Amino acid sequence: MNNFSIQVVGIVAGCITSISMIPQLIKLIKAKEAKQISVFMIILLIIGISFWIFYGFLKKDLPIVVTNSFSFLINLLTLVFTLKYKRLNK
Repeated sequence: MNNFSIQVVGIVAGCITSISMIPQLIKLIKAKEAKQISVFMIILLIIGISFWIFYGFLKKDLPIVVTNSFSFLINLLTLVFTLKYKRLNK
């Protein structure tokens, strides 16, 4: 497999992983209810993604940095809305 093919696989994998939380975020915003969502899990996920971004910078691997930065943003929004709706529904 050549370097371009490897980059394409990395980009596709990163994009799929990054968009995986979008349905949860949409459901959360529509329902305005977050009882079933674990704040601890989201925080751990954000920490892990942060390390992936740092790793991408160290490796100078743009697909890792870009896709994980997008994933970081989606998960940060999920955390913000989860905290907001948990407070509102108490």
